[in-house]
Amino acid sequence: MLERSHIGLKVDVDTLRGTREGVPRLMALFKKHGVDATFYFSVGPDHTGRALRRVFRKGFASKIARTSVLKHYGLKTLLYGVLLPGPDIGRSAGGVMRGVHQAGFEVGLHTYDHVRWQDYVAKATADWTRAEFERGLQAFERVFGFAPQSHAAAGWQINAHGLDLEREYGLRYASDTRGGAAFLPLLAEGLSTCPQLPTTLPTFDEVLGVDGVDESSIAEAVFRLSQNSSLDPSLDNVQVFTLHAELEGLLLLDACDELLRRWRESGAAVVRMAKIHELAQRRPLPVRAVVMGEVAGRSGQLAVQAPSTATRTAASA
Repeated sequence: MLERSHIGLKVDVDTLRGTREGVPRLMALFKKHGVDATFYFSVGPDHTGRALRRVFRKGFASKIARTSVLKHYGLKTLLYGVLLPGPDIGRSAGGVMRGVHQAGFEVGLHTYDHVRWQDYVAKATADWTRAEFERGLQAFERVFGFAPQSHAAAGWQINAHGLDLEREYGLRYASDTRGGAAFLPLLAEGLSTCPQLPTTLPTFDEVLGVDGVDESSIAEAVFRLSQNSSLDPSLDNVQVFTLHAELEGLLLLDACDELLRRWRESGAAVVRMAKIHELAQRRPLPVRAVVMGEVAGRSGQLAVQAPSTATRTAASA
């Protein structure tokens, strides 16, 4: 089964509704199962409605059809930034965010403006990236009273400037990428001191609607995938699973409940990202370039780790 395995639980919080409604439900669920997690918060304006311009992106329309965006996000959220002004999440729901930290969970920075970062950072300039990243740092500190120690990029979108800013600001680790084991990013000026802890397992919305998987069977599907991944010796029995407060915290809460039950009964330790970082530091980390590549079930290209350090590509140039 999954004895001696560690699964890092990473919760991306994208919207005001996800913060207010999904986060408290997930906290209660984690307490019920006795598991730990890291919550990554969007701390600026909620402009979710602007994401609908991605409809022309390869694979986006089919993803909407599979996961029913309207049902999961709600009409009001999908109007933010389009027909309704985008509320400032940090100012509107800062109390909820602080409550997560006060409850003993780890917190980190997801982004300032989720849609803006996800849609533009991949090709952004150094100045644009710095301005957006620093807005996020400042808003996070305004909410919590301390600076974040880790970052998880919105939509797994990052560029070389963002990776270098993580090093510059002394972040302990980041989870901006998809792929295998933890690694040190290769930058134009050398190695980053901020390790990457990639998401290794597919997310619920990447599996939902594929090969007959529905809301009643999705927990079983992801659990089986985690069992298969545990056989990969390069992962050292360490995996990372990303949840979304808007999905697993709302309509997919029961499926999340079932997945956590299965993991706990299988002997896996479900932990915060700081624990995954601690485990990764027990041996020298490989060096990898960060490149853009496709991930099954998700539209567009995401930041992934290159299989070797031989080539410096767009994301590391």
